[in-house]
Amino acid sequence: MQERITLIEDLTKTRQPMTNMEAIYFITPCDESITKLINDFKTRNTYTGVHLYFTDTVPDYHMDELKSSRVIKFIRTFKEINIAFLPYESQVYMLDNEKSFKRIYNSSDPAARVETLERYAEQLATLCSLLGEYPSIRHQSWSENAVELANILQAKLNGFKADNPKMGEGAFKDQTQLIIIDRSFDPVSPLVHELTYQAMAQDLLDIDNDVMRYETTNDRGQTTQKEVILDENDALWNEFRHNHIADCMRTIPERFKNFAKEKRHKTEDNASIKDLSKMMQAMPQYQKEIQAYLNHMHIVEACQKQYSKNVEKLCKVEQDLATGETSERERLKEPMKNIIPILLDSNVDPLDKIRIILLYIYNKGGITEENLSKLVSHAQIMEKDVCIIRNMAKLNVPITMDAGRKKPPTINRKDRSASVKYQLSRFVPSIKDVMEYAIDGKLDDRVFQFLAGTRPMVSTGGVRSARYHWHKKDGDKLEAKSGPRIIFFVIGGLTCSEIRSAYEVSRDYVPQRSGGRGNNQAREKWEVLVGSHRMITPSSFLHDLSTLDDAQKYDPFMATINRNSNQNSNANAYSNPAFSKYG
Repeated sequence: MQERITLIEDLTKTRQPMTNMEAIYFITPCDESITKLINDFKTRNTYTGVHLYFTDTVPDYHMDELKSSRVIKFIRTFKEINIAFLPYESQVYMLDNEKSFKRIYNSSDPAARVETLERYAEQLATLCSLLGEYPSIRHQSWSENAVELANILQAKLNGFKADNPKMGEGAFKDQTQLIIIDRSFDPVSPLVHELTYQAMAQDLLDIDNDVMRYETTNDRGQTTQKEVILDENDALWNEFRHNHIADCMRTIPERFKNFAKEKRHKTEDNASIKDLSKMMQAMPQYQKEIQAYLNHMHIVEACQKQYSKNVEKLCKVEQDLATGETSERERLKEPMKNIIPILLDSNVDPLDKIRIILLYIYNKGGITEENLSKLVSHAQIMEKDVCIIRNMAKLNVPITMDAGRKKPPTINRKDRSASVKYQLSRFVPSIKDVMEYAIDGKLDDRVFQFLAGTRPMVSTGGVRSARYHWHKKDGDKLEAKSGPRIIFFVIGGLTCSEIRSAYEVSRDYVPQRSGGRGNNQAREKWEVLVGSHRMITPSSFLHDLSTLDDAQKYDPFMATINRNSNQNSNANAYSNPAFSKYG
């Protein structure tokens, strides 16, 4: 309202004409948006004038369409602002293209693959332009997608640099790297049950576009629908999203108890959701704060319920397969014995059985067709759903044994056993090792090659520089920050555990001196940004795999909805929290 904007509408929906007002169009220059814009003025004047702001460069053929249409008479402003990405979180960006997974990995349409990589490069170039970065580019050496994207992106960045010669100038900006990883580098992270708050909620609960809906019933039997937006505007979510669920179960109620004590309101030691509802009635002036605690206690309870019902018996098997070790740090010798009880259990959801089978296959480096048939038979996976398993091979992940196949180079995994707090959360995404190796200048060039001529030079000073941050809400987008950035782009989707890794490395990792390589002069920690075409959950990842085959498929989303149908119970999981369950 302060900017005299009275209404925000969706371009794709039917809108009433407002012939006495001008309109601002903030749109992507794609076929659908351009067509909608032209149609708004094809037979009538929807607005008295239009101010056009495009997220990216408008292609010539779309410019020709606009010039030959009636809308040209109404254009008051025309700007290309180069922000063709979504700032998802403070250190996370998304390219917002859910269909691109199939276009990238479906070999039957090579033209669509190249077109998608071109679009990725355009969007990543606008990200770098907005951040004022002209990074050195590294790519996963054995991924055709990563190599091709790296070269296309470099050409796009060169064009931006030609238009803005100062792009990439500033203290430590010569150290910035953009590293492109294919999902094949770590196919494990999208499969394991991660037990941190954000990952667990996204995996196990029915969350739509980061919105959680649930029902509550008061003492009079009246039901109320609640809606929780899980984003960085929620202080509790922002604080606890990367914490282990066991820590959340303990700390959030303690925090609420302290809050009530500060407000001089007596609460029981094991306060339930019903207690919070009564407190909200008794202290209406703190309704917003109490509702926030109520929301998160409900979500954590729902996660705990799903864990006890479906997940607990899977986690040990998954962790052993994902790490290749038992909790006693002994090599996993006979993984088949671990998985057979899970596959034979009729109470285990088919989605979870498929996840276990894929983890087993990855642990073995591929299996025979005979063994694959046996696993599918034991798990009672329907024949039409086997494509979900087989299609992992289209990501260059071996499913069946190939004697002539060369094993691609990989990095040495770091030993993090000393920092393990919960045995059922031992697995660490590979990207975290990549982040730390890259910061130290020790990332293996055989695995992640620099494009020719783009290796960063050693920085010479610790001068502070102005940094753009899209997540600032106070209008001041410049923040003094020392040290360079590393920007990651994951082809094939980004997991919650990989997002968490970016925050942990940025917050905690101390750069190690590496003999003239890396940022030896930096006195502050590096900033790690991560992104992809979208965030993926295990269900959405398996759904994406299923789309690579034209046969009728099992829909993992429906399985998730079915198994979560009872998640809205108001049972009080805090009355006897069994933290030992989490190992």
